[in-house]
Formats: sequence, C-alpha cells, structure tokens
Amino acid sequence: MYKDIYFITGVPTNKTISSATADVKYQISFKQLITRNTLLWDTHLFFTYSQKAFWNIYEESSPFTEINFNPSVGLGKVFYNKKDELVGIGSIALEHESNGRDSIYSRSWNNIHAVYNTKITPKTIIGVKAWVPFMHKEGNPNLLDYIGLGELTISSKFMKDKLHLEMMFRKGVKWDFKGAIRSRLYYSTSKKSNQYFMLEWFNGYAESLIDYRKYTSMIRVGYVIKSSSLNFFNW
Repeated sequence: MYKDIYFITGVPTNKTISSATADVKYQISFKQLITRNTLLWDTHLFFTYSQKAFWNIYEESSPFTEINFNPSVGLGKVFYNKKDELVGIGSIALEHESNGRDSIYSRSWNNIHAVYNTKITPKTIIGVKAWVPFMHKEGNPNLLDYIGLGELTISSKFMKDKLHLEMMFRKGVKWDFKGAIRSRLYYSTSKKSNQYFMLEWFNGYAESLIDYRKYTSMIRVGYVIKSSSLNFFNW
C-alpha cells in the first residue's frame, strides 16, 4: 500500500444537502519496489499508482464527477542516526496527476517532489512534501494559486493506538486565503488491524482537479484500509 485505500460518503457543510451535492469519494493506491537491491546511497527504486474518484452516486444514473489518475516513480531512503536508530523516511519522485479528459475539461500537472517524515513525539509523526511543478499551465494555469508548493501533514495516535488524528495543510502561492485543510479521524476496534472507520472533513480548494478553483467543504465517513508506510517508526 502507498496512500490510504478508502470508500467514504458525505455531504457539504457550506451548501444545501441534496442528491446533487452529496457524494461518494474513494481511492485505491499501491507502491511497488522495482528492485529490492539497494542502489547508490542506500536508496531503493519504486513505482506508485493512486486513483481517486468522486462519484455522484445519489443522483439519477449515478455519474462520476471526476477520476484522478496519479502515478509516480522515485527513489526512497531510510535515515538513521549514529546509534542506528531510525530518524526519518524520505523520497524524491517524478509525479503525474491528471483527470484523463480532453478539451476544456482536461486537467493535469507534473512535478518533481521531495518527501520527508519523522517522529517528533512518541505518538506523533510530521511529514513535509515540497514540489517543483512543470507542464502544468495548460488547462489549469493558476493551479499553484490554490495548491501552493507543498503540504504539511501531522499524524497522532490516541486511546491505546485505536484512535488516530491526521491533519494536512496546504497554502496557495498568493497572499490570500486559498489553500486547504484536511482533517481525518480514524478509529479501529483492534490495535492489530489496519482497517478503520474514518471521518474526514475537507475544507478549501483543489480537492479535485476539475474544480480546483471551487471552494469545497465536505464531511464524509466510511471505511478505510490505512497505509502502513509509516509503521517503520513503530509509533
């Protein structure tokens, strides 16, 4: 697994609730090592693929609003201190994201990004992702005004490892309030399972590519298989 795999449904908090405004959002995601042998500087080569869909399941004919396709290829590395204790997990990757559509509905962008995750308390991990975009101005010329140049994620565990809270923050490049905050609350009935119930609130811009300029406030709940990519920290 790479990112969380989930199936959640919900309603807006900033507009009238109806079959046209309620929806389902789901995501599938995986990561595959291309080689298990370490490369230069003890790195490993990997490929990832994620697909996120927005489904107006409550409308007649249940149309999909958008499907976002998101592959990447990169190099990952685990960092240790002088005592051989794990201090961080990082990667550098080439990433593409698009909605697979044409004409005025086409949205896509590419970036080279760096990611670093580290534990800041026994129960809290902080992650930073920064990107350099390219070939992104056709179809969405002002995308960076809404997604910025990076994001910050903070994840914490509570209640004997059964309750997780995750917060993601993004800020557009302009001096205004465009950006996004995504809050996720995970609850599992078992400490040994990676299956959770998830409550998510997305508040801001660019939840989907097709409507990246549109302010969104959606609260959704559902089922998630949580990514184990940070379990190396044994937090």
